[in-house]
Amino acid sequence: MKLIKTELDDCYIIEPDKFGDERGYFSPFFIEKQLKDNNINFGAVVQCNRSLSSKGIVRGLHFQKNPKCQAKIVECLNGSVLDVVLDLREGSNTFGKWTSVLLTPENGRQLFVPRGFAHGFVSLEDNTLFQYLVDNDYSKEDEEGILWNDPDLNIDWKLEEYGIDNPILSDKDQNNKMFKDCPIFFKKGEI
Repeated sequence: MKLIKTELDDCYIIEPDKFGDERGYFSPFFIEKQLKDNNINFGAVVQCNRSLSSKGIVRGLHFQKNPKCQAKIVECLNGSVLDVVLDLREGSNTFGKWTSVLLTPENGRQLFVPRGFAHGFVSLEDNTLFQYLVDNDYSKEDEEGILWNDPDLNIDWKLEEYGIDNPILSDKDQNNKMFKDCPIFFKKGEI
């Protein structure tokens, strides 16, 4: 497994090993010991989720507050996504900053999203299948969100680059809070 540091503290791109030949490949896509050996704080996998999206679907920016905050390892199994994360941890060097990563089956990349981060993605193709490994249960009462197109954050979703004129969002995601109006739910080192 190869780990690549992103611009955000504690957030990593993971490139699992692939062993293949003309028949296909084998890839151990989650090895807890390797994560721990590299100081990646991901608890036990308690839930695995998948979502299917058409081109132009935006999901996010989502997070859960304490005591149900979640770390995630995400990947794209079919199609492609631009995955976006935002550091919500007060006291972090990258608090209020975001990064994006292209995830496709071809590049085989995963993204480790630590606790205290908001997460979202835009589907760049029809029939995009996205997978989440999470280390805490889903909790509707603790669910929160940041507005995907908050002008203060100025996230580049690369919509024009991928020919997306009208992104499609759920009612909930269209009405998420602006970053400046979101209470501080996380402090670095206390999650």
